Amino acid sequence: MLAQSRLRDHGVEVGVLRPGTLNAITDVPGVKVGQFTLNQGDDIRTGVTAILPHSGNIFQEKVPAAIYVGNGFGKLAGYTQVKELGNLETPIILTNTLSVPTAVNAVIGYTLNQPENQNVRSVNAVVGETNDGYLNDIRGRHITEEHVLKAIENASTGPVAEGSVGAGTGTICFGFKGGIGTSSRVLPKESGGYTVGVLVQTNFGGVLQVAGVEVGKKLGHYSDSFKYSPDGSCMMVVLTDAPLDSRNLERLAKRAMLGLSRTGGIASNGSGDYVIAVSTAEACRIPYESENPIQNVPTLRNEAMTPLFLATIEATEEAILNSLFAGETMIGRDGHKIEALPKEKVLAMLKDAGKLDR
Repeated sequence: MLAQSRLRDHGVEVGVLRPGTLNAITDVPGVKVGQFTLNQGDDIRTGVTAILPHSGNIFQEKVPAAIYVGNGFGKLAGYTQVKELGNLETPIILTNTLSVPTAVNAVIGYTLNQPENQNVRSVNAVVGETNDGYLNDIRGRHITEEHVLKAIENASTGPVAEGSVGAGTGTICFGFKGGIGTSSRVLPKESGGYTVGVLVQTNFGGVLQVAGVEVGKKLGHYSDSFKYSPDGSCMMVVLTDAPLDSRNLERLAKRAMLGLSRTGGIASNGSGDYVIAVSTAEACRIPYESENPIQNVPTLRNEAMTPLFLATIEATEEAILNSLFAGETMIGRDGHKIEALPKEKVLAMLKDAGKLDR
């Protein structure tokens, strides 16, 4: 059997832009990711993933942000204020559907307890979710505020664990074991040299494609054959150090859906497909309070967006595929079993199609 690994470990390269050193969302300078995995007994398969755009007080130094809704069958907390004001003021938290209120409370407490925030009276916690109820006892609502805080406290700038970890512990993708996946792209110097990092929580369906090869069709494993339900959700988080305002961040977020479609995702009726896009550029940060009513920040021109669009598409596609390649067969609630992606078969298909670089 092949060891659990990433797509590029097998010589499969997606797209034309090069990834960052870690090929992860943490290639964007200052970005941290923390996770808490709750895998207990026969039926608890869930967790929390936290993404921090910078290591400072995010409420005091807000960052430009936008959210794009590909399909709205979901429970993304905090959407309307991000839409209205164009900024993010808390860590981004991903978890399971019925744990969103718990995570919101935890983030509110985390924010209020920071010394600089002693006079704060309102917090807009951004919490996304997918439903892991097939493998996880979701009705038991086992995630606690402490678990969320541990994910935030564990956040680091290093490599990001993928597959059945954190918020991806109990998720399913294209009928196989999905989970957390991440990837990045670095633009050429002549295009600004900016980094785009993507992290996904995959729990959706369609007809799987890997590097353009119709894997799901060849395996006879796709939604129209009723092998599995295509419903579910995908949370996509896109971070970049490019100086972007909320308008162009929304344009960037839309391109993540193109990355999802390149993997064969169909944004089914029962799928909550959301993209949260954030600029981490220090010069673009928005102070909570300022004596100056005018804010002057650098903003990339529209004409400079195209390379970032391509980077987002490629990184989203690869992040989703990484979540599958890292997934391991799991047995959960009521003995439900979800198999890992049959990588040997998939790689044989890719080899036949001339998609392997070695």
